[in-house]
Amino acid sequence: MRISDRVRKTINVVLCLAAVVAIGWSGREIWLVWNNHRQIDAACGGLVPAGRVLALSEAGGTITHRRLDDDSFDPDTGIPHDCEIFSTEAGERAGTDTGIRWFFTGAMGVLPADQPRIADAPMEGPVGMLGRTTYPPQPLGGDIAGRVTDSSVTVQLPCEGAKAEDTSVRALWARAELMPRRGTQVSGHDRDILAQTAVETANNLADRLGCADRLPDAPDDVPALTAGPVPAARAEGTCAWYGKTGLADRSPYPDEVVESRTDARVWDESCGLVLDSGRANAVYMDEAAEHDWLNSPDFPGEWFVSLHTYAGPVAENLRLTSTDEGETPEPAVPGKAGRSATDPIWWASSVCDGRPQVHTMTVGSLGYAKLVVSQMEDVFRAYVDDVTTRRHCTDAVFPGHSTFRADWGKA
Repeated sequence: MRISDRVRKTINVVLCLAAVVAIGWSGREIWLVWNNHRQIDAACGGLVPAGRVLALSEAGGTITHRRLDDDSFDPDTGIPHDCEIFSTEAGERAGTDTGIRWFFTGAMGVLPADQPRIADAPMEGPVGMLGRTTYPPQPLGGDIAGRVTDSSVTVQLPCEGAKAEDTSVRALWARAELMPRRGTQVSGHDRDILAQTAVETANNLADRLGCADRLPDAPDDVPALTAGPVPAARAEGTCAWYGKTGLADRSPYPDEVVESRTDARVWDESCGLVLDSGRANAVYMDEAAEHDWLNSPDFPGEWFVSLHTYAGPVAENLRLTSTDEGETPEPAVPGKAGRSATDPIWWASSVCDGRPQVHTMTVGSLGYAKLVVSQMEDVFRAYVDDVTTRRHCTDAVFPGHSTFRADWGKA
């Protein structure tokens, strides 16, 4: 069939227009990808891998970043304290008025840090007040010192001998974090990318600071977090020791645990012991008549025992109480042991693989702490014995027997 010249010309025009449109569309896409990379590099000092961030589930559309103050960057190295990334896709999913939403944060720094780590307070238990289901942090694994939460992955890397702002560096850390819907954890796809992002950020920071070591590749298929609390009899990780004591079957001891897998590389390993509503209310009914200062529990997990082990540089800058409102911070000094003067918080110490470790115990709330203080020495010793045995630690120092009495906070 012969095509007329007129039809042929029309087809050619249409094809040319289609090609122009395709070139324009592809050109716009190329510019968008380039600009999105540029936005992330500008926000994060070129340290956070932009390609990884753009592979996250809410990274579609146009990327922007929050401009940080000048003092948010180290003037000598250009290293940002953190960087905040926004996208239009995240905004569309959330239905924001502005059409954009903050969906990713990259953060990094060096150890020892300027700001001390603060041990749990009596009102900061292992179970959230807004919902009983909790996703306790888990170790990353893969021969990496890493910590996975429901929305982030943080890693540490040794960096002995480096300098930052004329300060000696012992280690560095990097965190990649999504801003998830409340009460949920990120998907497996995003969790893997966050792990890769944190590891690559740490290695890029190591390059910038001149560190000798590098982290290996992040593990594939980072496991989802396991929800808690669970009955103490089912404990098999950092709280397995408690399930073996048999204390969970006895009042007024906690009957549930919030735990993680064990990993000696983790700089903050925790075990939470909590009373479920039934146990807590039963204890209150049994004891309230004799102790008029004992308040009834208002929410699940309000009565708890929180146990932590801090390692390395983190352990060297740990405080037992907050520094808010002019409060004098109480240091938990490696090589020593004791109790807070103002709160039911105790600390012990040890040395594991040449690194200082500080072990803490916080009992909350204050009424429950006062009720059980005389029974907590054996609990704390059993916890520290478990950690130091698992980590092959030496030189354990415990608070004295006389510290387990309810006179904290008195003038």
